[in-house]
Amino acid sequence: MTQIEGGIGPYEFAGTPGAGTSEVQTLTIGGTPDGGTFKLKFDGEVTDDIEWTAVDNDLIAAIDAALEALENIGTGGVAVADGTLTDGIGTVTITFGGNLAKLAVNTITVEENALTGTAPTVAVAETTPGVTADYRGAKKGALVTDTTNGILYINTGTALAPTWTKVGTQT
Repeated sequence: MTQIEGGIGPYEFAGTPGAGTSEVQTLTIGGTPDGGTFKLKFDGEVTDDIEWTAVDNDLIAAIDAALEALENIGTGGVAVADGTLTDGIGTVTITFGGNLAKLAVNTITVEENALTGTAPTVAVAETTPGVTADYRGAKKGALVTDTTNGILYINTGTALAPTWTKVGTQT
């Protein structure tokens, strides 16, 4: 995989350029929490306290807001969604987007578990590994030539989430 700092090309690549995959991680809350807070850590930055609640949508919103408040994630940097939550217990998925789309990223860790109740746990695991897109950073309209098969591709996506589309009817 080749990452670049913006540009229009043309570039050369042996084979079809890979579109990449955005990382998905799963946060699991176990035991029987009845209150308290927890903190998450991503690449050295720690969230403010995330208050546990048995109201699933409120808990999802709190996790999303806390992660997006980190400078290294930012607004739109993650999408937090219900996995198997029931009354604040179960899983939520965290899908990386924005500046972190189509990248291999580090796994979020639990910095502090201050949940109360019966044996409450918080854990995060990688569900779908991120794969950095080939020529991530190439502007929309950039061209890549597959030097193995003689096929030209154009980026019809964005610089941070390129979509490599075959130009014309080449075979």
